[in-house]
Amino acid sequence: MILPAQRHLFDLPDDVTWINCAYMSPQLHEVSEVGKEAVGRKSRPWLLRPEDFFTDSEALRKLFARLVDADADGVALVPSASYGLAVAAANVPVRVGQRLLVLAEEFPSNVYPWRELAERAGGQVVTVRRPEDGDWTRALLEELDERTALVAVPHCHWTDGGLVDLVRVGQRAREVGAALAVDATQSLGALPLSVAEVKPDFLAAAGYKWLMGPYSQGYLYVAPRFREGRPIEHNWLMRGGSEDFTRLVDYRDDFQPGARRFDVGERSNFVLVPMAMAALRQLLKWGVGDVQETLRALTERVAKGARALTLEVPPETQRAGHMVGLKRRGGYGPDVAAKLAARKVFVSVRGDSIRVSPHLYNTEADVDRLLEELDAIV
Repeated sequence: MILPAQRHLFDLPDDVTWINCAYMSPQLHEVSEVGKEAVGRKSRPWLLRPEDFFTDSEALRKLFARLVDADADGVALVPSASYGLAVAAANVPVRVGQRLLVLAEEFPSNVYPWRELAERAGGQVVTVRRPEDGDWTRALLEELDERTALVAVPHCHWTDGGLVDLVRVGQRAREVGAALAVDATQSLGALPLSVAEVKPDFLAAAGYKWLMGPYSQGYLYVAPRFREGRPIEHNWLMRGGSEDFTRLVDYRDDFQPGARRFDVGERSNFVLVPMAMAALRQLLKWGVGDVQETLRALTERVAKGARALTLEVPPETQRAGHMVGLKRRGGYGPDVAAKLAARKVFVSVRGDSIRVSPHLYNTEADVDRLLEELDAIV
């Protein structure tokens, strides 16, 4: 279902065309109000009870689990995708000579931990080259064989939305005994994903883009076979019996159940957690499938107009519907994004693409304004 424009729910000036959600989402009014109220709680610490260190974080865990079709025990609360991927790198076994697959021009947070792991374990990071036809799934499957210990991929490429079929990649990874780690930061909340179907070993996502939440609140899903793994830090909340503040000095070796052992310290953040809860509730109310359908209509309008300007656009079948990369033969000048920003039209340049990433606060008029300004400067 195509959703009606939701601009009234966001704090966006009328003269700003923000078509750059892949950079950062504007904040929902409700999320801002929840945040202001939450900041005030710190002024009254006598009202914070021991159970408050658990109640909201568990509610947030359940909301995220609903979003990705997971069990709440499989969800860890982390500050960033990079933290979640570091947890994965600390637990995925790699033998000498095995390969770790990443995409060309991947976001750094999904490259650096695997380089370190390969160096530590004697493995090899193999970069899958960008396919000329845009079919990342085929390119990955051609490299994914019995030599592979790990596949580290996004759901869609962060520079232009190039799509990866995670179900097919995950199935092949299991066939050859490889682990699957997914950085879903640039898709989760705008592109439907079920961990029950994909079956990733680890799936991490930052919360401040398509999940509409505050900066420094992220999520990590961990498959059952890794839930007894090694955390990358040790905090009191992750330990068994931490609900009883009077017995915290009775040090325990056991952990809270499931993926909670991977929670970041101070995961009960009394400002960020309520804000993230409000954001996820709104996403669930919209429905991620309907968000994707609505945004695809906008990016198709972008693609059609861009082609008329002789810009190159990935095929619709090979990209996600919520973002699109526009390339130009010979490239763009170094200040193309700044020129658009001076006209109060905001996009990002990533790699050699202008990345256009609308959300429900955008309309066809925003797309037409972008195309008009592009025509004037490129």
